[in-house]
Amino acid sequence: MNAEFKPVAPPELPERDRAINRVADAVHRVNEAIQRAVAAGVSVELVRVSRHHDGAGAWGDQMIPLVREPATPGAS
Repeated sequence: MNAEFKPVAPPELPERDRAINRVADAVHRVNEAIQRAVAAGVSVELVRVSRHHDGAGAWGDQMIPLVREPATPGAS
């Protein structure tokens, strides 16, 4: 992996746009961490564990990682 994430300070944006940018930045960092974990020999699966609602129609999935060690040959 030769790409490096460098957040850019956004100009004054509305709170909604800043919130979207924060999520996008966090997802990018999660993807990089997953790539590093896979390179270290583990499998990673993101699983939705809940859905957060604001009561006005907006919602978002909340995730946890399931990390699995590689299977050992000959193990049962």
